[in-house]
Amino acid sequence: MNVDMSDRNSVERKLWDDIERHQVGMLGLVGGRLQPMTAFVERERQQMWFFTRADTGLARRIGEGGEALFSFQTKDLQACITGELTLQHDEARIAKYWNAVVAAWHPQGKDDPRLTMMRLDCRDAEVWCSEVGPVTFAWEIAMANARKHEPHLGGRANLHFH
Repeated sequence: MNVDMSDRNSVERKLWDDIERHQVGMLGLVGGRLQPMTAFVERERQQMWFFTRADTGLARRIGEGGEALFSFQTKDLQACITGELTLQHDEARIAKYWNAVVAAWHPQGKDDPRLTMMRLDCRDAEVWCSEVGPVTFAWEIAMANARKHEPHLGGRANLHFH
């Protein structure tokens, strides 16, 4: 999929599509460590939801909410999304997003009293897209070194959600 980096809707569609398809990225509070998490996207609300237990280190650090980031990468897209992360015990979403993979990480099941969710209200995203193959990549690197300029391998966009 060619993405016009100057078209906000195209970039945003690519971002949400890729996260929905691959789901796993790194989540954490700003200034803290990131950890791998599976994201469940609600693009119309510009939110992502994550399963956790209330007794995890990240859940305890969130408290009433905190500034967080979600870092995500595929072969042709890299993104860093920032926003407010809060704990939300939402039984409807637990039921909606529960699947075999989630169950493997939460063996006590959906009724575990410690099971909860985190909601990331997305505010901003930096998105980089590069859709070049290995031949074009090698060509651009060679030309950049020969001509003393940066290679032309894709583009960058900044999205503001709220």
